[in-house]
Amino acid sequence: MYHIYAISDSTGRTVEQASHVVLAQYPDIESEVHLFNEIKNFEEIDEIIKLAHRNKGLLIHSFVKHELSEHIWYEARLHDLEVINLLGPVLNRFSNFLESTPEEKPGLFSRLNRDYFRRIETTEFALKHDDGAHLEGLVDAEIVLLGVSRTFKTPISIYLAYKGWLVANVPIVLNMPIPDIVYKLPPERVFCLTTNPSILSRLRNVRNEYLQGAAPQYASYEYVKKEIRYATSLWNTQTKWTKVKVTAKPIEEIASNILNIYRRNTKL
Repeated sequence: MYHIYAISDSTGRTVEQASHVVLAQYPDIESEVHLFNEIKNFEEIDEIIKLAHRNKGLLIHSFVKHELSEHIWYEARLHDLEVINLLGPVLNRFSNFLESTPEEKPGLFSRLNRDYFRRIETTEFALKHDDGAHLEGLVDAEIVLLGVSRTFKTPISIYLAYKGWLVANVPIVLNMPIPDIVYKLPPERVFCLTTNPSILSRLRNVRNEYLQGAAPQYASYEYVKKEIRYATSLWNTQTKWTKVKVTAKPIEEIASNILNIYRRNTKL
């Protein structure tokens, strides 16, 4: 069963009908639309967010008040939920055509596509700070991933960036120290990616084959064991850094786990 949470600060007829129109295109999918109308404050939104989080639901809203629209976007991001702003893109196009902003809500137009531009910003940040590049920018990262090669640092970073998070990642290499700046970061931001050495060795062997055998030591089981042991020894000196197992897990699950821990540690 898929759960869709239709939310409005008015009657909710528009957002509910839109949900049913779209779901009609999926007749074989079992789903349920939950309507919440006349939503007027952040507390009501937070309760709906908690319910949607428990059921792994989809949020769709038609808020015309930018304060409520911003709040649901932010809370959905924290809870790793997809959220659709039904009226935002329509208002945006009308405002472009009419060369005006909605009269009753000054400033709304400039905020309509905040999530879109946020994703551009966070994706650019993740690419710029991938694999230990531009270390001076780590102070601006909300999440920093540490891990040896092939522990999915980059795809996790890009996935979280798509969710609206500023993410950087730093590689751990045998006998090379972690950059000093990482130790100065708030510990709740640092996540250490761990994995099984035999599985990692197999992953690296695939990479070695792609490189036509140019990196045999990098892929060897003994070298991988030493590198993981070395990384673990570094992480164990920092008791407040979080270790996250990535073995045989999809990127989405790893990212969701990281966000849940981050939210708990920062009490967001």
